[in-house]
Amino acid sequence: MSQNRASFWAGVRAELPLLIGGFPFGMIYGALALNAGLSIVAAQLMSSIIFAGSAQFVAAQLVHEAAPVFVIVLTIAVVNLRHMLYSASLAPFLKELPLRWKVLLSYLLTDEAYAPTIIRYEAEGATPSGHFFLLGAGLALWFDWQVSTALGIFLGAAIPDSWSLDFALPLTFIAMVVPVLKNRPLVMSALSAGLVALLAYDLPFKLGLILAALTGITVGTILEGRKSPKGAL
Repeated sequence: MSQNRASFWAGVRAELPLLIGGFPFGMIYGALALNAGLSIVAAQLMSSIIFAGSAQFVAAQLVHEAAPVFVIVLTIAVVNLRHMLYSASLAPFLKELPLRWKVLLSYLLTDEAYAPTIIRYEAEGATPSGHFFLLGAGLALWFDWQVSTALGIFLGAAIPDSWSLDFALPLTFIAMVVPVLKNRPLVMSALSAGLVALLAYDLPFKLGLILAALTGITVGTILEGRKSPKGAL
């Protein structure tokens, strides 16, 4: 029990630096959701139930732009494809867990929770209390996301444009991505997705995001199949 508790709080501590960047992101989502036409209840429930920052952000923007439903659904599906990759990489470390644990951890699995967790798992391997690390990281982010969303909804348009809080989003993702870029497939996947995102930025309904995500996944998958056994750059 003491080891489980220690692993849980280690996950919370590992998540703290990412919460700093995530908090402004949640505030921006809360304000954006209201401006997009969502009710206060709907905006908060989206954070509580769906709990997928990027998907919520994109969905709110697409609703504001009156995008067709199929475009919203397709965009969110593509954006969340990365969670299949996250799950696949964590599965070897969590395969012995009962179904109830896997369901809970799959709900809490986000970009911010995945980044410190996979680094921990790759360093220590599978341990009896390892799932408590992901639980701690995931719950810390969940509470942070609920509070920041509520604050963003409360403040709404009162947040001055001069604050430029949107800088927190790219900084947060950079902080998550850079530590895990350890081999050629990962590096090339990130670079190709970033390049396509820039080139396709002006496409309507955020379709450039879909192209960028598909490009990164395709490049990473192809190179992963060709890499050397050691996976060195």
